[in-house]
Amino acid sequence: MNKSDVPIQMNKSYTILISLIVALGGFLLGFDSAVISGAVKGITVYFEMTDWMLGFAVGCVIFGAMAGNLLAGPLSDRFGRKRVLIVIAGLFTISATWSALSTDYTEFIIARIIGGIGIGGAILIAPIYIAEIAPPKLRGSLVSFNQLNIVIGISVAYFSNYFLVNLGEESWRWMLGVEAIPALIYFLSLFTVPQSPRWLIQRLNKVELAGKVLAKIGGEPYAEATIAEIKRGLAKIESKGRLSDIFQSKYATIMTIGLGIAFFQQITGINAIFYYAPTIFEQAGGSTDSSFLQAIVVGLTNLVFTLVAIWLIDKLGRKPLLLIGTSFMTVALLMAALAFNNATYDFNETTLNKVSDTEIGAAISSLNGQTFDSQGALFATVGPLLDDDQFLNFKRNEITNFIQINATLVLIAILLYVASFAISLGPVMWALVSEVFPSKIKGIAISVVGFFNSLVSFTVTQVFPWELSNLGPTMTFAIYAVLSFLAIVFVYKFVIETKGKTLEEVEELLVRT
Repeated sequence: MNKSDVPIQMNKSYTILISLIVALGGFLLGFDSAVISGAVKGITVYFEMTDWMLGFAVGCVIFGAMAGNLLAGPLSDRFGRKRVLIVIAGLFTISATWSALSTDYTEFIIARIIGGIGIGGAILIAPIYIAEIAPPKLRGSLVSFNQLNIVIGISVAYFSNYFLVNLGEESWRWMLGVEAIPALIYFLSLFTVPQSPRWLIQRLNKVELAGKVLAKIGGEPYAEATIAEIKRGLAKIESKGRLSDIFQSKYATIMTIGLGIAFFQQITGINAIFYYAPTIFEQAGGSTDSSFLQAIVVGLTNLVFTLVAIWLIDKLGRKPLLLIGTSFMTVALLMAALAFNNATYDFNETTLNKVSDTEIGAAISSLNGQTFDSQGALFATVGPLLDDDQFLNFKRNEITNFIQINATLVLIAILLYVASFAISLGPVMWALVSEVFPSKIKGIAISVVGFFNSLVSFTVTQVFPWELSNLGPTMTFAIYAVLSFLAIVFVYKFVIETKGKTLEEVEELLVRT
């Protein structure tokens, strides 16, 4: 009899409570990822950053996440998921406090990287822990709690930024420092959760203790069946997994799914949207206040549709959600590219009077009465009139005074994109990754896939400010649209459905003998 056939006396409140506590790491991950969007202007001025310095200051948190990805899996296999999560909570607390108090660029980067290590660990270990305690019929929804908390964290960060933005020139310190409060709460809460029963059996052979945890989740019959199934799975493991194991031909399908879905989750631009949301809306001609408000709407959209995904993931399945979401992401990105492509840049007395830098205003005053149909043509004309620093300032700040664009279409496109991501690549990627890797290589494989995911994310985040300044938003969004279309093709061809299957059944389905 399969474990899925065993009557479960589900203690839902206990299982949900454990999952929510562990998934608080997702909240901190989301908050840490999005809060920097409000601090971009402040840190750019305070630390006197170039485009590449800004890209690294924002993206270095992902650089740290790569280290967290590599370390978290093996460390959690050795010391347990719970202990590693406690350390992660401590890293978030240190990072938030230190980054808020930083006085030079290098110090700020180090503080951000420490938080990134926490992100890299939290994004991997929290879903693994939840997947290992959750019954199969609830696993997709419970694992998605982590993604839900990520988007709640993103939304709260946007709200926090909006209310803190007017505290003065160094309001960015408050934006970054407030994260220490939930980080400390997470640290203390983790001491109340049990160790993963699968880890207790696999690493310590503490069957009795694992049985107590499982019985509290689903009753004695469920505990007995689960322990028996775990033991059957472990009996198939001849030795401890090594890095070289993931390159074996029998794991080819699994690694293709894991690496592919990790690649497309980030290369389609989601972190560029989250990290630079106010900047994008300012590029569309919005004021600072309205851009922060629109960022809040983005966060709320992300939250609402993540709830939709949690409701559907164990009903509709993983693959259908991925196909639907990536299709609408492609449409949304094309809409954004079209909106910026149809934008014009008008120079008249009204728009010229909005220029805050008097030297730039004087240098471009000769353009009064001219209209440019593309950002490229605009830069080709304005560039020779300004020195390098002035031209950078113009591209970052002053260009928004002249753009005439369908801002509503831009907002709709961004919201559709975020909603589509939130029902597909956002939560489903981590549910799949927590399900498809067999016990022997899970820790190592999760770390490799997470590292790759972070590497792609870092690349996108690092390059995005340069793309906006040099390629322009039209080409930037068009590139993301092409990549999103390729994601549809990948999902259709390679991704399998894991809905309702036990972890052991998924392993039997995917591992070549």
